[in-house]
Amino acid sequence: MVSNSSSDKKFKVLVVEDDRTLREALRYNLVADGYEVAVADDGGEGLQSARQDDPDVIILDLMLPSLSGIEVCKALRRDGSIVPVIMLTARDAEIDRIGGLESGADDYVTKPFSMRELLARVGAQIRRMDMLRSVSQTSGDQVIDLGDLVINRGSRAVTLEGKQLDLRPREFDLLAHLAANPGRVYTRDQLLQDVWGFEYSGDTRTVDVHVRWLRLKIEKDPSKPTLLGTVRGVGYRISV
Repeated sequence: MVSNSSSDKKFKVLVVEDDRTLREALRYNLVADGYEVAVADDGGEGLQSARQDDPDVIILDLMLPSLSGIEVCKALRRDGSIVPVIMLTARDAEIDRIGGLESGADDYVTKPFSMRELLARVGAQIRRMDMLRSVSQTSGDQVIDLGDLVINRGSRAVTLEGKQLDLRPREFDLLAHLAANPGRVYTRDQLLQDVWGFEYSGDTRTVDVHVRWLRLKIEKDPSKPTLLGTVRGVGYRISV
């Protein structure tokens, strides 16, 4: 389990899974790893629990009664929630992974999966959020001014030519990380480590997908990006 150096807080994980056997296996292993665990067996109950219980991470099945995992995740993001969501899917098609990411999920795991890997991903998400909170507390309302594009890391707000942009939590994290060192080239693996979590082992195409979404929002012509550039064969950078 991830420990919180600043307190004795016991991190809470919400498991939303309609398969009773898997739900109980997840509960057992998470509790054994030191987490507080809440469970729900359908999307509607899961959404209510997420709103009321303030979990640190949500493990969310894609296919659920009442509301699908995608619908639950979209509702949370509309609420402004930045709680990390790990989506579980029984299917490995790229369209399902992309659908989960587009709904605002932070990670996905395809069934059947290794419990050790899932626990590692939960820990990685908690460390990432802990790091973001620490940065926010120490930097205050640090503003990154790139001319027309202004990023306020304290309030997690981004404006383009004076108009506020509606960014998903992970889009903001990626943009703020790149913009903190304009001109520096980051490889996809570096971005996965720095933005998605220290032990994140997802497909590097996840980075490409989020870069594409960002370009749709910050570039005048996303097909010919001038701000969020690609360095062929290496990775991405913010140009100024």
